[in-house]
Amino acid sequence: MRLITFCRTDNPAAHIGVRQGHRIVDLGPGRMKDLLAAGRAGLERAGQADADKFLCVGKNYRQHLAELRANELLTGHDAKVARPQGITRLDYEPELVFVIGKRALGVKQADAFDYIAGVTILNDLTDRDAQKREVASGSRFWTGKNIPGFGPLGPEIITMDEIRDAYDLWMTCSVNGQERMRVNTRDQIWKLPVILEHFSRYIPFEPGDLFSTGAPGGVTYIV
Repeated sequence: MRLITFCRTDNPAAHIGVRQGHRIVDLGPGRMKDLLAAGRAGLERAGQADADKFLCVGKNYRQHLAELRANELLTGHDAKVARPQGITRLDYEPELVFVIGKRALGVKQADAFDYIAGVTILNDLTDRDAQKREVASGSRFWTGKNIPGFGPLGPEIITMDEIRDAYDLWMTCSVNGQERMRVNTRDQIWKLPVILEHFSRYIPFEPGDLFSTGAPGGVTYIV
């Protein structure tokens, strides 16, 4: 099942929907996290007919060691991302995102996927100019990750019933029609069960919360 949040042309309020091929079944106005909070029954109803916490896991692909960070500023699929004046190096980083489906606290690795509603994808954009300046100054916080709209997410949540193996998925990234990156999620060092067990020791996660699991190798920048 493919879950989406969208706006109708006649109403700016957010609606929840299910994509069925080229058709969208409108489930009415509402929030995705409320649908996920309804658990299996909610998903079954959806099949028949925004983010609070967003943790990003760096250092997770063998070819790409990055920082651990939180509070990504998200925007929707196909949204226009404004490039701030003066940026000469703009990164793109496709990342696999797991969507929490029910409250998770003290989760054990063996049960981790029981708490996952589905997966989606993030393009984690970064202002490398700002990042370079802040690293040189000794700053621990990189505002290159905190520019409004620099986290395009989506276009949809693919529920786990459609995912045979979350660690045998291909992600690709193209720039102006040219494929720049192709990677399989099997290359991740820390898998979702380890990640969720670790963080849920200290933080309760709610339906609709997101785990972005880091950027793969091959990341470069757009001049």
